Amino acid sequence: MTFSLAGRCARTGALGGIVCSSSIAVPSRCLWASAQGVVLSQNITDPRLGVLGLNLLAQGFGATHVLQQLTSAREFAAYRQLAVLDSDGCSDVVTGAKGLGITATVKSRDCVAAGNLLAGESVPAAMVAAFEAQPEAFLAERLVAALEAGAAAGGEAGPVHSAGFCVYVHDVWPVAELRVDWSDSPIADLRALWTRYQPQMKDYATRARNPVAAPSYGVPGDL
Repeated sequence: MTFSLAGRCARTGALGGIVCSSSIAVPSRCLWASAQGVVLSQNITDPRLGVLGLNLLAQGFGATHVLQQLTSAREFAAYRQLAVLDSDGCSDVVTGAKGLGITATVKSRDCVAAGNLLAGESVPAAMVAAFEAQPEAFLAERLVAALEAGAAAGGEAGPVHSAGFCVYVHDVWPVAELRVDWSDSPIADLRALWTRYQPQMKDYATRARNPVAAPSYGVPGDL
């Protein structure tokens, strides 16, 4: 019931992920990221594995070792589809024996894609191809393009209702984190949110680092 991609920008070291599902508020359960890496926990997800995965990445463990730890950390591993991307751009992915419907995964340098209950096995490959097609673009743009390509390749077998992404660029907070928790067109809505947020993104980072240099947005009470 999910298709997703974790990606890294080789130019900037930015890390992030994007996910889409028929379920409500899918990013809150399936997408976990930091400046050290990304964990995707899906199929029949256990959010605790995402938290554990980030903790292991923060300790310096690489993607394959983290994945090995996650698959043995708790019972019911057969129900999980897990993907990990580390800050070096290495990735690993596994689908348990009880993966739902058509499942598929593709891992490449600096990205990994996975899906279950898919319309076809080509969906993750289409996402990776779109992600790799524009290496000079900002990571969030590449993630959204990958999700759009996955949907164009068939996406999930049924209608999707939620989507979201996050991007970290060295800081402890995400420079961009946008979600559509329930919609009949979550991918288009996420694209619209990103189009609106992108021109303001750097200004919000400036507000955190140096409020004196940050621009005003003209809202009531904002001087």
